[in-house]
Amino acid sequence: MPKTLSRATRVVQQQIQLWMAAIDEAMPWSAGRRSLWAALIGLVLAVLVTLVWLAGRYEISQVQSELERDTADAVSDMRTGLSRDVQTLQALQSEHVQVKTWQPEAMRLLRENRDWLRIEWRDRQLNPVAAADSPLRAPIFERTPRHEVVNETIQSCQRARRFNGPAYSSTYYLPQPDGLGMEVMELCLPMTQDGELTGYAVVTYGLQPLLVERLGKTFGRRNEVSFTEADGTRLAIAGSQRRGLRLFTAQQLVDLPGNTLVLRMDGRRGEPDLFPNVLTALVTGMSIALITVMVLLAKDSRRRLKAERDLADALAFRKAMEDSLVTGLRARDLEGRITYVNPAFCQMVGLPAEALIGQNAPMPYWPPEMVDEYRQRQAIRLAGNAPPREGFESVFMRHDGTRFPVLIIEAPLISTTGVQTGWMGAVIDISEQRRVEELSRASQERLQATARLATVGEMASLLSHELNQPLAAIASYANGSLNLLKDPKAVPQSMDDVHMALRRIAEQAGRAGRVINSVHDFVRRRDQAREAVPPHALFDAILPLVNLQARKLHVRVVTRIEARLPPVWCDRTMVEQVLLNLARNGMQAMDRPECRDRVLVLQAKRAASNADQSWVELAVTDVGSGIEPEVAEQLFTPFFTTKAEGMGLGLSLCRTVVEQHGGHLDFEAQSPRGTAFRFTLPAVRHSTTVPPTDTA
Repeated sequence: MPKTLSRATRVVQQQIQLWMAAIDEAMPWSAGRRSLWAALIGLVLAVLVTLVWLAGRYEISQVQSELERDTADAVSDMRTGLSRDVQTLQALQSEHVQVKTWQPEAMRLLRENRDWLRIEWRDRQLNPVAAADSPLRAPIFERTPRHEVVNETIQSCQRARRFNGPAYSSTYYLPQPDGLGMEVMELCLPMTQDGELTGYAVVTYGLQPLLVERLGKTFGRRNEVSFTEADGTRLAIAGSQRRGLRLFTAQQLVDLPGNTLVLRMDGRRGEPDLFPNVLTALVTGMSIALITVMVLLAKDSRRRLKAERDLADALAFRKAMEDSLVTGLRARDLEGRITYVNPAFCQMVGLPAEALIGQNAPMPYWPPEMVDEYRQRQAIRLAGNAPPREGFESVFMRHDGTRFPVLIIEAPLISTTGVQTGWMGAVIDISEQRRVEELSRASQERLQATARLATVGEMASLLSHELNQPLAAIASYANGSLNLLKDPKAVPQSMDDVHMALRRIAEQAGRAGRVINSVHDFVRRRDQAREAVPPHALFDAILPLVNLQARKLHVRVVTRIEARLPPVWCDRTMVEQVLLNLARNGMQAMDRPECRDRVLVLQAKRAASNADQSWVELAVTDVGSGIEPEVAEQLFTPFFTTKAEGMGLGLSLCRTVVEQHGGHLDFEAQSPRGTAFRFTLPAVRHSTTVPPTDTA
């Protein structure tokens, strides 16, 4: 390290001298400028020397850290290998093992584990049952008899019995026939059967083979690995043993049951060849970089000033744009505090920006009666549940206390680093939109009222046409009755005719009154007065008017009512108008020269029902020319009609009346020709029914 520092120092001094000479030739020097450059160069020199020293210290720490990691990995591998040996030994001493089968299996394990020197099988009294020596080396107890060095084995087996598991003996020196010796260690594993101790398995390890086989291949190429005692005495060594280099040492304890070994790893490293070259390149690069920085400093200052002016212009443009917006902008941080508002938002709520910045819930523009609701909504937003981009409606309060509806659209506020810093919201005052919607709704209601009046006008025109004959009949009945009453010779039979005529007059007058009241109520949009009405009563009410037009058009009217049919719950007058409109449309559809056998069928039957509601189906069927497909698509469209004098509102209003009762109006083509209009009405349960009828 001192050689490296001296070499680097010389390189730096030479570079600085060349640099100073070049600057002296290129620039005129003054005394103050020379001292400034001298101080700068001294500072650069101090930085470089410090850098070189720190680089050397960093290299030393890296080497030491690497060596400590290798030592820790070696200890871990050692423990893992010894644990695996225990499992192998347990497999060898399985239940019902015999000496004749134990011996070959033991020899196989000795050939596979080169660090195993001997395997013994001893009984409960530690007497030998069987033994096998490694075939890869001479027997280790050839010079020293086994019974003379059995004390360590006995102590390890006693510890194994106490631990009820494997136990290792202390290391001891064992002389060999070649005049040398080795440090060995023994593993004793108790064997049990049905919870009873049956014997022991003893393995003798050589520390030197243990290092070579377990650690030498991985850690012994660059390092020296050894087992040492607490005082530093080496018991076994493996790995490279290079000399004359820098020495780095690391050691860790190998804790084993019954014994503790110290694993030491020595790493020797030479002087790096690459480091001086890298240092020289670094010094040269720093010198060039320093000159380049000083030359480009003026250009950078000019670019910085230009960037600042551009930024100021951009900020001014953004502020002008925000001030011109009619949409309020509001920014909040992740805790809900307001961090920014634009003038439009301030004008919207009637508060200055100073009164809003930094405010948290409750906000001054929140209506007092909605503070709790808005707190909960804000908590949901801050929890990360972003509102939909289409926005949501809310109500704000101005400084003077007036409320106004707003539409809020919020999105996450993301910084330049991609981190969310808050929420940005756009607030739109929709008071004018609501006012326009109210005007549109009022206009629509007026349009509907006009349509109803037009419909009533059409109905009134048709009713006036159809009621001319009944009214004429009423007048005839009245004149005849008066004549009979004036006749002094009237007989009782004539009086019966008078009574009959008066009843007919009363029925027709009542019907006319109900029709007039129905039209009046419809125009006034009253609530429907619903009652239980038998289906035959609905047909009976409209048959007089239907028959009038039927006789005129030569149509035969047939009514069919299913047996035991319950009454329907409806507005009687409105439903009668629906039936009358459908009947009139059916008769008009048959008013063609090609239609000779003209039959109009009025039918009532049970419809498909569910558990909550039963239904009755009413149908009006004609045998006309049918409905064209292009007409069927627009049949229920308001103001669509195929009649020159019609307004196109009859079927649309019929469907509206039926749907108000909860039913459904539809039509289908009949075979071979004709059309059937059907609609459903809710039935009244547990009511009196009427017998079936089929009249023509």
